[in-house]
Amino acid sequence: MEAMQISRSGMDVEWQRLQVIAQNIANMNTTRTGSGGVYQARRLVSGPVGGFAQILSRYPGQPAAPRNGVTVYDIAATGAGTQRVFDPSHPHADESGFVTIPAISQADEMTLMIKTTRAYEANLVALSAAQQIYSSALQVGRQA
Repeated sequence: MEAMQISRSGMDVEWQRLQVIAQNIANMNTTRTGSGGVYQARRLVSGPVGGFAQILSRYPGQPAAPRNGVTVYDIAATGAGTQRVFDPSHPHADESGFVTIPAISQADEMTLMIKTTRAYEANLVALSAAQQIYSSALQVGRQA
């Protein structure tokens, strides 16, 4: 059942990544957040459940560590910064008529969304394959 748990954790992480991407797209023109600043684009940071150090600390010849899938470590600001757009009619425009908005590229976000969707689908296919394998093993066990 380990394969199913790994695929399921991968699907959970990719689903959360899609939510962060959607949040970035929805806030592309957000000039003020609840704290008063310009919205900062975010990225989901994920990795193995045990952490990279645990995986790398194994010595050759040792039994393989159990594989527990992946998890979300953090949702961090990208540090992409801001850009200034000329829009004198905007309520947050400065005296020169410029508005500061997040430097979020819709094309980059959509590309990442497609990549994330493909990773989700790959985990779904792996989960389905694992279910079929386990089902076949049960069938063989019944016939024996």
